[in-house]
Amino acid sequence: MTRLVNRDRSLEELENDRWPAPSGGETRLMATVHELRRKPIGDLTVEDMRLLIGQDVGRAHLLPLAIEVLRKDPLAEGDLYEGDLLDAVLTRDAEVWSKSPDLRREVRSIVSKLADVPPTVKRDIEGFLAR
Repeated sequence: MTRLVNRDRSLEELENDRWPAPSGGETRLMATVHELRRKPIGDLTVEDMRLLIGQDVGRAHLLPLAIEVLRKDPLAEGDLYEGDLLDAVLTRDAEVWSKSPDLRREVRSIVSKLADVPPTVKRDIEGFLAR
C-alpha cells in the first residue's frame, strides 16, 4: 500500500509543531533530531529515518517512507549495521501497530520473505511476529 505523503515538507510543518530553538545544553542526539525535524522528509536518508523512528519522532509520517525503502531493500542500513532501519521499525511499541494495521501487514509481508538476516534483526523479527 502506498500512502500519499508530502515529501517537500518537514516534520515540523507536517505536524504543525515547532520545537523551541536548541539551548546548547542538549545531547548530540537531541540536537540531531531537532535539526532533522526541519529537513523535508523526502530528503531524509536511511540513517535519518532510522534515528528519528528509533526516537519515536514523526512515526506517522516516517513509517510509510521507511516501509517503501524496506520493500526495495529489507536490510537497508544507516550508520549502525545491516538491517538497522528494519530494526527501528520492528521495535516500535505494540500501540503503533494497533493504530496502523495496514502498515503492520506490510512489515509482516516484508519480513516473511527474509531468510538470512543478522542475529539481532532475526530476534526482533521474531518478537514482532509474536505480537
